[in-house]
Amino acid sequence: MTAFASRLRLNPIIPVLEIPKIEYAAPLAVALEKGGIKYAEVTLRTECGIASIREMKDAAPSLVVGAGTILTEGDVEACVKVGADFIVTPGSSPQLREALLKLDMDVMVGVTTATEVMSRLEEGFGVLKFFPAESFGGAGTLKSFQGPFKHAQFCPTGGISLDKIPNYLALSNVVAVGGSWIATKQLLEAEDFATIEANARLAAQFNQ
Repeated sequence: MTAFASRLRLNPIIPVLEIPKIEYAAPLAVALEKGGIKYAEVTLRTECGIASIREMKDAAPSLVVGAGTILTEGDVEACVKVGADFIVTPGSSPQLREALLKLDMDVMVGVTTATEVMSRLEEGFGVLKFFPAESFGGAGTLKSFQGPFKHAQFCPTGGISLDKIPNYLALSNVVAVGGSWIATKQLLEAEDFATIEANARLAAQFNQ
């Protein structure tokens, strides 16, 4: 198991964040930190995604902030520049994988199929993002992967609600679970950071 996988097992719930306004980044980070969250993924699905990474890191120094929805080598360079702690991709292309393998930082590459799992393991990637998890069989698929891929470590994301988390974490090949329910776009737009902190506490109950 990689060092990254070992750290994730201790703090296995990763909020997947779509931040609509840069002004939300700092109070969001504080709410997550107060709630006991250690890792967070900021997606690049909004214009302020990259800038939000730096804002969150400044506001909550103990929070490990990664960059998600990384699609190109340019995305990688931009996120490294603002200090992202780890990189998450929904899938990968040959050019993107080449850039990722050169990085001296934690990386989580997206996979869906058995062929993709085999290829990414062969290339040397340690933790794999299983995405979109619920659309492709959820915990049942990952349970099936346990047999042929004994050394594969997964972080499933995509459609996973709080009630489904125990089923995933019960699997030996799941090191963490990503979810957008902790800090939804609706909660952010309502500036309801109290509820986000409360959701973070619910997630933190899975910390070891």
